[in-house]
Amino acid sequence: MKKKRKKNIDKNFFMSDLLELQDIHLNYKTESTAVEVIRGVSLKINSNESVAIVGKSGSGKTSLIMLIAGLERPNSGKIIFEGEDISQYSEDRLADIRKRKIGIVFQSFYLIPNYTALENVSLVLEINKVADAKKKSMELLEQLGLKDRINHFPSQLSGGEQQRVAIARSIVLNPKLILADEPSGNLDSENSKLIMSLLFKYCKQNGSSLVLVTHDQMLAKECDRIIEIKDGKII
Repeated sequence: MKKKRKKNIDKNFFMSDLLELQDIHLNYKTESTAVEVIRGVSLKINSNESVAIVGKSGSGKTSLIMLIAGLERPNSGKIIFEGEDISQYSEDRLADIRKRKIGIVFQSFYLIPNYTALENVSLVLEINKVADAKKKSMELLEQLGLKDRINHFPSQLSGGEQQRVAIARSIVLNPKLILADEPSGNLDSENSKLIMSLLFKYCKQNGSSLVLVTHDQMLAKECDRIIEIKDGKII
């Protein structure tokens, strides 16, 4: 069974397919053999939908996120994003899509250590030549409860605060798709609940789709759908 639904959902609620994977295969080659990491995965992600991807460590969850983000290329199959096959796009075109339309939240924060919280977020807008970058970044950080921390460096922030800055950086351009790979994995339970509440609230308010990789079954049940991966396949 490919899809596990948590609850009954009006089929007309979602606008359309945002993302589709068609028979995706991914191999990692060594000197003597090839290790098949993703084995014929096909799935669709709708607009305004949250999907949890669950499975044991090594099952292929993170590899799937990397493929969707265009950070890995499939050996075969198609990745359709907004109606276009992006699996054969150049690195520059993929980077442009990530920059404008896909927000990525990792378990590690990857903040620039010598930039303040505000600078870490506003840099994204400045690179994209968005007007009033500092003002917009400040407003978003305030919404995430970081009003008094905007001028602090990452080393001066708690883990939960750093992850909120990382989330702000990933959503400041209002992406259509958010990919979150164990975003609360390094946080305590209180901060984990806060971070995920912020992500779900943002997606609901802005119509973004969320693909969430998690080991937390309770968290997965908060999503519209749960997809389980085992040995590189959807089960």
